[in-house]
Amino acid sequence: MALWALAVLVPVVAVLLVLVNVVGRDDPADDPVADVSGTTADPRGNLPPVAVDTPDVTPAADLACPVLMSQLPLELAGETSRMVQSDSPYAYAWGDPPVVLVCGVDPPAGYVVGTSGIVINGVEWFVDTTDPDTVVWTTVDRNVPVQMQVPATTDSALVTAASTIIGTAVPYTEPTPAG
Repeated sequence: MALWALAVLVPVVAVLLVLVNVVGRDDPADDPVADVSGTTADPRGNLPPVAVDTPDVTPAADLACPVLMSQLPLELAGETSRMVQSDSPYAYAWGDPPVVLVCGVDPPAGYVVGTSGIVINGVEWFVDTTDPDTVVWTTVDRNVPVQMQVPATTDSALVTAASTIIGTAVPYTEPTPAG
């Protein structure tokens, strides 16, 4: 048999085998069925929603924040995310008590370039400890500031973990003082 005949015959046989397999089954009971019984876990846990005050969304936030929000995980540093109630789509929270992240905030008042920042995983933060109940971390080297509000009783593990994500998602800009 010539090679050209084999080149034509092999695909024809393959098509016939597929047709016999698909069309030859008259009984739907022969079709495989997936078992979908049971319950699914709520990916955000069972914690109640957190009310979050957010600033008005700026055009800069509309450009930068969706990338960050799409990369935030359901679990961060061992804490499960929870639903957020806010006027902005750029707010996220984890844990109980909640650690809240907001993308697109105002630059922090009181920041002094080169003297009052803390760098974690390549992201520079200004840390405001004036509220005895909440430590407010705000990025100063991103084209849109990102803020994390952490209960004073909680360590900075979530800020440390989020820094890596923020550093890759929100573009770097040279730090400048609040205006």
